[in-house]
Amino acid sequence: MLLGGLVASKYASASFFEKNAMHPIGLQLFTLFGDMDKDPDGSLKKVAAIGYKELESALSFKGGYYGMKPKEFAKLAKDNGLSWQSHHVLGAPFKMPPGGIKMPGDSTKKVTLPPMRSLKDNMQEIVDEAAEGGIEYLVCAAINLGNKQEIEEAVVILSKTGEACKKANITFCYHNHTHEFETVDGHVPYDVLLSQISPDILKMELDLGWATNAGVDPVDLFAKHPGRFPLWHVKDMTKDKKQPTEVGSGYIDFKRIFEHGEKSGMKHFFVEQDGAPRPFDNIAVSYKNLTKIIG
Repeated sequence: MLLGGLVASKYASASFFEKNAMHPIGLQLFTLFGDMDKDPDGSLKKVAAIGYKELESALSFKGGYYGMKPKEFAKLAKDNGLSWQSHHVLGAPFKMPPGGIKMPGDSTKKVTLPPMRSLKDNMQEIVDEAAEGGIEYLVCAAINLGNKQEIEEAVVILSKTGEACKKANITFCYHNHTHEFETVDGHVPYDVLLSQISPDILKMELDLGWATNAGVDPVDLFAKHPGRFPLWHVKDMTKDKKQPTEVGSGYIDFKRIFEHGEKSGMKHFFVEQDGAPRPFDNIAVSYKNLTKIIG
């Protein structure tokens, strides 16, 4: 019986990795923050040349989709052999700190971002544009969750957006950092979002790096909430847990996590490295390592 179980487990695992070896690897374009604004076409050509097949877009200094309308960006991606699957938006207005913010990968330079739209203030416009671009997923990249009132407001904002996305045939997801797993006024925000918003209108994009850094086991989340994680950020973290690094260069056991991909409901995954110091070199290393892990 034990031998039979081991053989069955072996072939089940092999079958999963065979399926995922053929799964297109995606990139979250925040990894190329700045480069995408300077040269979107050239940047996407480099991404495609490395081997990436899918994209998730993020914020831009130029506004919109790297200065383009949704259909324009969709065409640019397609022309470069890339499939645009998802887009990140803010949940609430971003408050610019005095003096600006530090540029990813640069510890000295500070910049001031242009006004950015949010789901709180511009929800329907954002959903309509996502539909116009033909993407399947819209993701709230972050929302204020610093106290009980903000958590309650977040539930309202995300619920309304989820309903609007459902009408537009878009799947709405929430993306985590680490703070969602920290107790706030007696509540864990991530648990509140999972329990108070129906899975029919809110799925999750699990950032594997930030969740693991917060002490959360992604595999446990998949077991507790099967099918609720159609999107992943494949993000590795340095062994001292201080910052993101190339996939396969840190401490996260991605092979174990991918073995449970079917239970999670995963449909797409995107490599992301916040603050990548040499973005194109970094994503090339991540791609090479990830193909080995899932292949």
